[in-house]
Amino acid sequence: MENTDPILPLLYKHLQGTLTDDETVILDAWLAAEPRHQAFLDNLNNDQSLLEQLWLNQPANWAMVEAAITENLQSRIAAAQPSGRVIPLKRYWWVAASVLLFLSMGIYWWFHEGENQRDAIVSTTPAIIESGKNGAVLTLADGKQVVLDSLGNGLVAQQQGAQAILKNGQLIYAADQKITGAIVAYNTMSTPKGRQFQLILPDGTRAWLNAGSSIRYPTQFSGSDRVVDVTGEVYFEVAKDASKPFFASINNFTRVAVLGTSFNVNAYSNEPVTSMTLVDGKISVMVNDGNVVLMPGKQAQVFDGNVKIVSVDTSQVLAWKSGLFNLNNQSFVAIMRQIERWYDIEVVYENGVPNVPMVGEISRDVSLQGLLKNLERMGMKYRLEGRKLIVSGN
Repeated sequence: MENTDPILPLLYKHLQGTLTDDETVILDAWLAAEPRHQAFLDNLNNDQSLLEQLWLNQPANWAMVEAAITENLQSRIAAAQPSGRVIPLKRYWWVAASVLLFLSMGIYWWFHEGENQRDAIVSTTPAIIESGKNGAVLTLADGKQVVLDSLGNGLVAQQQGAQAILKNGQLIYAADQKITGAIVAYNTMSTPKGRQFQLILPDGTRAWLNAGSSIRYPTQFSGSDRVVDVTGEVYFEVAKDASKPFFASINNFTRVAVLGTSFNVNAYSNEPVTSMTLVDGKISVMVNDGNVVLMPGKQAQVFDGNVKIVSVDTSQVLAWKSGLFNLNNQSFVAIMRQIERWYDIEVVYENGVPNVPMVGEISRDVSLQGLLKNLERMGMKYRLEGRKLIVSGN
């Protein structure tokens, strides 16, 4: 008989203390489904060998079953005897046999008598919403779109003397220096919600796109300037070229002028401000007819045509690039917006926005349920209905 029940390995890992946050969510839902599930787990907690047999319940593994029981019996016998006295285990063969018989009957009931009930339990277990991952859509100059998620390493496109090559999770542009005066072709890389990607532009500039972002760029920087258009959140490490300044045009109203530096742009349409954060080097932020120069560790916040300069912790600003949610010094709704984008969900507030202080860092690699478990420990109350996260106010 083949063991196909998804709950049994979770029960085993529970007793071993090796459950992940995602697995804890599934097991908790199963335990809450019916009172007898908790009673069943309590019995397992009293005799771990029982669960070992359940999990190993396959004909080819009965030798392992017997070995596990034998080891369990040996330890019990040793604990019950005076020190120095050894009793052959084969005297207790009948005990092992009776345990095996008991287990066989219990397993048979679990897999056959309770089959309909177990199917209902598994069907009500909430589906795990996985974290975002690498992926993007590349729109070529002719309008053709290429989904990069499913492609392997190799040539993606060749346009106007430039090759776009996918290599180890990043798209790299290699311009043919022998071809000059070619018509400039523009590509756009877009990351939907739940996706992020890396890009190396034709000049060697590196760009990291967060979820829900885009960057439009030429396949060759042939003019006197290097200009790209940005939406969402993108981190740049600009290749130095004093003869060709680098400009990032943000939502068509803000420009960042760069010679060679590292900076982060956050220009989501649902954020209250557009921000440019300088990590290294120097940039000039131009809004309307004015401009301000940023030094490392400073952030320019643009709202309604006005610019405000503030000091920031750059490691917190770049937490997303490091695979983290940094909750420190952020409003509750700002954190929820990040979660919406990374897990491609909708957040709804029931009875207002809760006053729940949040601190610390959480990996962006955990499932949504794993993340919510952490936030619940901080006091957040919620329920999850499909891909809609309903947050309860205080």
